[in-house]
Amino acid sequence: MKSLKPITVVFVLLLCFFNCKKNKPNPALASIDFQRGDLLLCGDGQFGELKFSLSCDYETRETFDLAVALLHSFQYNESEKAFVKVIDEDPNCPMAYWGVAMSIYHAAWFPPTEADLIKGAAVLKIAKGLAMDNKQRDYINAIDAFYTDWKTIDHKTRAKRFEVKMEQIYLKYTEDIEAAIFYSLALFSTRDRVGKDFINERKAGKILENLFVENPNHPGIAHYIIHNYDNPVLAKKGLETARRYADIAPSSAHAQHMPSHIFTRLGIWQESINSNLQSTESARCYTEAAALSGSYFEELHGIDYLVYAYLQKGDNDNAELQYNLIKERKKFHPQMLMASTYPLAAIPARLALENKDWKKATTLKLQDIELNWEDFPWQEAIHHFAVALGAVNTKDYKIVEQKIEILKILHQNLIAQNDKTKAIPIKLVEIQIKTVQAWLSFRQNDIVNGLALMKEAVEIENKTSKHPVTPGDVLPAIELLGDMLLELNKPKEALLVFEENLAVRPNRFNGIYGAAIAAKKSGDLNKATLYFNQLIQLSENSSSDRAELLEAKAFVKSNLQSI
Repeated sequence: MKSLKPITVVFVLLLCFFNCKKNKPNPALASIDFQRGDLLLCGDGQFGELKFSLSCDYETRETFDLAVALLHSFQYNESEKAFVKVIDEDPNCPMAYWGVAMSIYHAAWFPPTEADLIKGAAVLKIAKGLAMDNKQRDYINAIDAFYTDWKTIDHKTRAKRFEVKMEQIYLKYTEDIEAAIFYSLALFSTRDRVGKDFINERKAGKILENLFVENPNHPGIAHYIIHNYDNPVLAKKGLETARRYADIAPSSAHAQHMPSHIFTRLGIWQESINSNLQSTESARCYTEAAALSGSYFEELHGIDYLVYAYLQKGDNDNAELQYNLIKERKKFHPQMLMASTYPLAAIPARLALENKDWKKATTLKLQDIELNWEDFPWQEAIHHFAVALGAVNTKDYKIVEQKIEILKILHQNLIAQNDKTKAIPIKLVEIQIKTVQAWLSFRQNDIVNGLALMKEAVEIENKTSKHPVTPGDVLPAIELLGDMLLELNKPKEALLVFEENLAVRPNRFNGIYGAAIAAKKSGDLNKATLYFNQLIQLSENSSSDRAELLEAKAFVKSNLQSI
């Protein structure tokens, strides 16, 4: 494919004002609740370089390209506002309506609300009545395939229809870079969210990698490579892109955050921290600029990744500092409620469970927010899982049994939602139930059943992909299986389990420590030294006072003296 001639999208576009032209607005536009107003772009307004050949009037081309660039970095509110600016200037531009419909689809995230679906269908109805060339009509028909019959056809089927249409455009217009990019996004939206074959991700990644060679500053190419390679199997293929994306779109909080998905997969904690410190700062800038009544989800999402990364370095102090920034928050920006509520349940659970502070885990409370936790059964389940693990290890078995029943109810509530996008959360809560049941049996001396249930939990975990909203499980089942094997004085088996875990979740603090202890108890002092040294290196430049780290330093020192 030919490379595009870049037009750098910059903040100066905010100074562009549109005067009334000969084009008369369609009266139907008045009934649509468009996002309007000044574009809120922090920093210097750079969102990458692109040129979409399907823009309409020459005067609106830069604004149209800005809108597409914002769309590619998931700045959905601002992208819609930019597309609406084009509509206001040129109401006969069909692709501007396409852009609004794409901005409320959120292909890589979550299904649109009913209000979004009504709006998207109405916008496209207007677009389809406009004069356009064949290529524009193909684009309009592609996204219209998603919105058509939304009342009677499920999200998954309609997303697949969009993917099929985008593949046709991709094959028909081989010189159209944006067609290839949006086809790759459509592939990602219809991926198998639970399985680990990564068929769609591999296909999309190959398309995008080929484009990236000649279009190194395109925000969508870099962004979607990271999304498609955000898994243990493909993550290494996305590292170079991850290190470049933040510089391509420095004004996007999401672009600053996305590289940390790859850094987290590969256990590169300091780069993840740096990425999310920039992202949360950008998110706070947007919150202030937009005068939001609640916290912007990008800040909460970034802080969850920050806490996770700090904990893997053994740095409890900085992890706590990040949590303190949001622990009193009650209101949230209405977009992405999953990403807003997840960190509020997961972070306190992580702080207790990663430190094996069982007493603290038993005292956890769900944060008081202006939302009903019952509407978020997966997130609520994380809290009850943490309390249950704390209670089972402090031998408060009555509480454990109560929490198991609550987890079962939440699991059924998730299933009852009949939402295909909740497939991973359903599996994750199932893993939590089996894990707690396993440890309850184990602590009550039913060793055989406890070990069997723990292995069942690990088997499900091994077949379940990580949900993109989370940096990782609050405590992986496979690590808890390793802990159980150590308590059973089966260190060689435990070592195999911990090493299997580290192959998928490299550089986890508890994973490395577990492997070191298992090696030590197995009599493999060389391997124990190797893992203890890794733990020490992992915690360099952090103010860690973790007991595990002190143990590692003492072992390495003693082992050196004995040589």
